[in-house]
Amino acid sequence: MKHNANLPLVHTNAWIVQTWASFTIAIAATTIGMFYLPINPWMKGYMGMGMLFSIGSTMSLAKTTRDIEESKRLLSRVDEAKLEKLLAEYDPFHSKP
Repeated sequence: MKHNANLPLVHTNAWIVQTWASFTIAIAATTIGMFYLPINPWMKGYMGMGMLFSIGSTMSLAKTTRDIEESKRLLSRVDEAKLEKLLAEYDPFHSKP
């Protein structure tokens, strides 16, 4: 990943392809495994719903974590700008009576 303090992280195409491929393979392998389990269809359905719920929860958790980190970066930039303004306005040689 390329990183610059002022810019958001940029992922390479290889990383994006690898993430989607691993996600797809994991879901496909789990689904095929559940299909071939020697259990009744109700249990397979329950496991499938659990898997879908886990996927949704994982995506929500990842988004929430990313949003928290982005808000920290934004607050840090706002604080930095306030400090720069304060330092720019400060004149140590000008004394107030």
